[in-house]
Amino acid sequence: MVHDVDLNITLGVEEEAFLIDPETRDLVSDPDPQLFDECEKNSAPHKVVRELLRSQIETNTRVCDSVSEVRKALIETRGLIYKTAKKFDYDIAAISTHPFAAWQDQSPTPKERYESSAMLYQELVRRLVIGGMHVHAGFGDPDMRIRVMNAVRHYLPLLLGLSTSSPFRDGLETGYKSSRLNFLAGIPRTGIPKALSSFEEFKSLEREFQKWGFIGDAGEMWWDIRPSNAYPTIELRVCDVCTRIDDAVAIVALYASLIRKYLRTESAGSLASDEILTEIIFENRFQAQRYGIFAFLADPNDGTRTDIADILDRLISELHEDAEALDCVSEIEHAREIVKTGTSADRQLDLYRLALLNQKSTDEALREVVDATIQETMENV
Repeated sequence: MVHDVDLNITLGVEEEAFLIDPETRDLVSDPDPQLFDECEKNSAPHKVVRELLRSQIETNTRVCDSVSEVRKALIETRGLIYKTAKKFDYDIAAISTHPFAAWQDQSPTPKERYESSAMLYQELVRRLVIGGMHVHAGFGDPDMRIRVMNAVRHYLPLLLGLSTSSPFRDGLETGYKSSRLNFLAGIPRTGIPKALSSFEEFKSLEREFQKWGFIGDAGEMWWDIRPSNAYPTIELRVCDVCTRIDDAVAIVALYASLIRKYLRTESAGSLASDEILTEIIFENRFQAQRYGIFAFLADPNDGTRTDIADILDRLISELHEDAEALDCVSEIEHAREIVKTGTSADRQLDLYRLALLNQKSTDEALREVVDATIQETMENV
């Protein structure tokens, strides 16, 4: 049965960045509060907000009607926080973990929501020196957004693998391309959500958590993808923050094109949500955390473990019609370049190991990594 489905999609991106001391290359654990005040005052039509730690700053783009508008918005938001940070003699790095900053040295932002989280989750929150990229997509009605969200879950490990930027922690190689998710794992209501039958099932789950006093609202359901509590969107939350804007835009383009593909499938009355078990998506997610673009994922299309490069090639081919309609063909094609040349995590590790081979100390090598991520953060800005 064919349904009349609106294929329009709006987009918005949240990025969490770190404030860096230009001398030590460590995090600025107690920055001047006027930095945030000035960013907030000058942020329109976007938003700049405080994050869990004082050493972090979060940007929220305006609502965008195209992928090209997202690129422009990210250039504007990064430019704003960089220009303002330089006034206070700080640098900015869009990475999901700092290579050597000590979590013990960080100070929480004085905000009731953060203070109550710290009281409840204790060490788990104190160790959360991490940042992420969240992509909002607005489309359809609430039930349609749930059905599309169910289908998109299958590709969360791929999108994570393309975004990895957190290979270090406390001055050590973690062995993971995205160590960020390891530090979220202990907090409840995180990870891959199950397939939901309707928006009402989601709200029923929210009410059940509220009944027992576990949450205040659905904003505390921190899944890798979820219906937003604040906007009529589905929020992609699995990704590390991308150091390069081009990489971030490629992920936004893939996400938007996937959604449009599933909206078309919905219009034909054939959208299925259970192509792969949630437990297998979790396994794929681990592979992407561990190996990034070198991961081999369980692929229900041919019943084998397949490397991310081949999965991506097939997906880009499948999404061509939708990317053309969204005018983002070059942006999804850039994802191939990510696989070819590496993510931020790959470049950080390569630079670190090369510095050690060149007889640099561990501290010197890690500072070089920070320098490179600062430079990449501001490319094309």
